Amino acid sequence: MARPKKEPEITYTHHINLRLTDVQYEIISENARRVELSLSEYIRRQLMKGKVIAKYELVADLPELKKLIFEFGKIGNNLNQIARHFNTGGIHSLEMRKAIGQGLSDIFRMK
Repeated sequence: MARPKKEPEITYTHHINLRLTDVQYEIISENARRVELSLSEYIRRQLMKGKVIAKYELVADLPELKKLIFEFGKIGNNLNQIARHFNTGGIHSLEMRKAIGQGLSDIFRMK
């Protein structure tokens, strides 16, 4: 028995061929999978509506996240003080060099 035909307004009659890199294809495929759409339907919605909303469930260790936010805040505050020092005509001293180096090492340590 043959499959029933779709309604005429839903029938897709035009084809578009598109070439993607492996990375682009993986990104689009993963995004389509996350929103539980076929690749064709995902791309169709992206083209027509400009966006497809994916819902994510965020699972985080809140104490660890709060600690990281606190650390980033401290580092940002230190960098702002250094920038203010130089923007107000402060001299480039050995102490400032150490503070800049410490700020950079703190940032790299957090990676």
